[in-house]
Amino acid sequence: MRTDSSPGTLPAREHLPAAPAGTPVLDVVIPVYNEEKDLQPCVRRLHEHLARTFPYPFRITIADNASTDTTPRVAARLAAELPEVALFRLEQKGRGRALRAVWSASDAPVLAYMDVDLSTDLNALLPLVAPLISGHSDLAIGSRLTHSSRVVRGPKREFISRAYNLILRGSLHARFSDAQCGFKAIRRDVAQVLLPLVEDTGWFFDTEMLVLAERAGLRIHEVPVDWVDDPDSTVHIVRTATDDLKGVWRVGRALATGSLPLDRLTRPFGDDPRDREITDVPRGLARQLVGFCVVGGLSTLFYLLLYSGFRLFTGSQAANALALLVSAIANTAANRRLTFGVRGRGGAVRHQAQGLVVFGIGLALTSGSLAALGAATSEPAHSTELAVLIAANLAATVLRFLLFRAWVFPDRRDEPELSTVVDTNTQYAPYDTTRFRVGDVADRTWPDSTMQLQPVRLTDTDPRNAR
Repeated sequence: MRTDSSPGTLPAREHLPAAPAGTPVLDVVIPVYNEEKDLQPCVRRLHEHLARTFPYPFRITIADNASTDTTPRVAARLAAELPEVALFRLEQKGRGRALRAVWSASDAPVLAYMDVDLSTDLNALLPLVAPLISGHSDLAIGSRLTHSSRVVRGPKREFISRAYNLILRGSLHARFSDAQCGFKAIRRDVAQVLLPLVEDTGWFFDTEMLVLAERAGLRIHEVPVDWVDDPDSTVHIVRTATDDLKGVWRVGRALATGSLPLDRLTRPFGDDPRDREITDVPRGLARQLVGFCVVGGLSTLFYLLLYSGFRLFTGSQAANALALLVSAIANTAANRRLTFGVRGRGGAVRHQAQGLVVFGIGLALTSGSLAALGAATSEPAHSTELAVLIAANLAATVLRFLLFRAWVFPDRRDEPELSTVVDTNTQYAPYDTTRFRVGDVADRTWPDSTMQLQPVRLTDTDPRNAR
């Protein structure tokens, strides 16, 4: 079983090694905008809880989203009084922008964030980050929508939250239960590869990050939380909902067109040493068989409908050829995307050409069956023709799967040179797809000027050095 990683992919999960003295294991980010009243009691309560219960070094980072009140002064005073508290200042608003900035610059192996109101019970913090420290999971989220969660909030917010998650499940096929809970964590090695693919800088940042992680096969751990609604929340519900729906459309379109380089986020199959001893085992065979059977069943129904329609104005041979041609093109496209997971436009024409060769073999089988039926009886019943065609298509289907798997869509993950010949600038145009390795994020130039951050000092008076 292959366990090494090609350039741009993530290594096997491992328990975090012991950190050097003075290096925090956990960095909890608190994004704030004009929170001069709530910031101090929130940070002191979180600091006291971590100092009392968290067994590793930690840091609390206040990410000031261009506040215009005295929030920066309150944050700076807290950073001066508490050694584990740091401050970053951003000159632009956006929770997603703040999280991406601080997480990208942090040296802690586990990165988390929570809302300043501390609506979530802090007893869930250690269960949130423990699977990331142990190497079991890649991301972790708090969920208010599981059966064991206890939530106190009004019916309006309850309805909005559940409706939004239903939209995510229906449109983006998301399987995580709560995208909007302000209580999440991620491993730094995962964040370094995942964050450059996330475009949103506002409230949709969480959802986009989770959808991309889930589609890439990363493991998301969910923790039931106790949560009490903040009646003084400053979130603009209508504007946020509109922006979220726009984000759902954008991400859904990117996933449908295959323009996201999610292969960068793949992990090896298993971390158990026994996995390394297994060789020459076909990978993904069961899943491919299921996908191929589903696509094949739908294609057969489509073919039979086409054949019945064409048969109204042409002979059986011509109707069979036309129906098989149209359904074969649709079948190849569906198997390419759904069964064998080939995304993007690269190689699509070649795959269709090879699929037409497979179509020719199927045509020979079905046409030969019809010819044999015609030789046996001069005027066969329509139901008999359909029965013969179904039997011939079953035989052709087995051969088609073998040819698709071995010839049209072969598994090329063991060919290291593949990643060096792909023109990523054209294949993944909608996203910034500059190739990088884990660990390069701190040195790369980000498109957002707010990424290069420095701690706030109250003595900084130069307007060019506001951060």
